Amino acid sequence: MSVCIAAAGKTLMLAASLFTLSWEHSVEKTAWQEDWLATPAGLHALQARVKGSGAGMDPPEGSVLHDGWWRWKPSIPPLPRMVLAASGATASGWTVCAEGRCVEVGADAAGPVVIEPCGKP
Repeated sequence: MSVCIAAAGKTLMLAASLFTLSWEHSVEKTAWQEDWLATPAGLHALQARVKGSGAGMDPPEGSVLHDGWWRWKPSIPPLPRMVLAASGATASGWTVCAEGRCVEVGADAAGPVVIEPCGKP
C-alpha cells in the first residue's frame, strides 16, 4: 500500500507502506521520530523515538533508552489519517521518509498536512 501526503494544495504519493515521520520539537529543539505502516485498515504506529525530554515530550512509562534515543511502541489504534499543523512558526516542518527518499512538508504557514494510505475507499 502506498502513502499519500496532501500539503499546500498538492498531493504526493510515496510508493511504500512503511515510512518515518520526523520533526524537531518547537520548544526543546529535540529530534522526534515515528515509524508508521500504511495498510487498508489505516496507519499503524510501530515505534516512536525522542532524543530527550521536556516541555510536553516526556517518553512514556516503559520506554527504553538506546543509542541516545528513548524508544517505545505507541499504544494507539490504527488511524484513518494523520492531520498535521503547518503554522510556519516553527524552525522546520515535518519530514516524511520512505525507502531512502525524504520530503519536507508543512514548513510554511498553510493548511494542514494530511497523511493517509492511498486508495482508501
